[in-house]
Amino acid sequence: MNAPTITPVCVADLLAEGERIPVSVHVIDHPEGRVLVDTGLTELHPAVADMDPRLRPLSEQDFDLAAIDIVVNTHLHFDHCGGNHLFAGRPTYVQRRELDDARSQDDYTIREWVDAPGVRYVPVDGELELLPGLRLVPAPGHTRGTQVVVVENGGRPVVVAGDVAVWSGELDEPSTDGQLLVRALDPELVWLAHEHEPWRPRTV
Repeated sequence: MNAPTITPVCVADLLAEGERIPVSVHVIDHPEGRVLVDTGLTELHPAVADMDPRLRPLSEQDFDLAAIDIVVNTHLHFDHCGGNHLFAGRPTYVQRRELDDARSQDDYTIREWVDAPGVRYVPVDGELELLPGLRLVPAPGHTRGTQVVVVENGGRPVVVAGDVAVWSGELDEPSTDGQLLVRALDPELVWLAHEHEPWRPRTV
């Protein structure tokens, strides 16, 4: 079986603490299906105007939306679920706790993007093997219900981690449960939503 490949796709950038940071989603091409981790954002919203989003939504890129079989949300902040509606009807995996928080807590996200028409969530409780060698693992910290995707490829795993760390330096000095969990996996590399390059462990 061929090892899965992971491709980052930048769908926007945002202003955060005076700097522009990318918003990337990640496509995992697995022999048994094409998985999209997070969906970015596709439109502007007054609630996030101060972050001055510049959008390059998947729907306007040379990207085959129909080829995606499964969607995974690492968490449901607006910049990770704003494109969920593009995949209406397809299974969208999210931790149940995350879905509950996004639907019940004020100022958590943009709720109409979470429950856009046709979005079909599959709530997950804890770890789940999504496809052979592809597992969802809870990694709380950024939000209580954050999850990461662990991709086994024969060697050390690769992790698609969303906002477990917002910038790579946080993984050099992990502090949250989620960051510690990712480090404990001894990954070869970690893809983050807001960094162009993956994090790699420092070699001594």
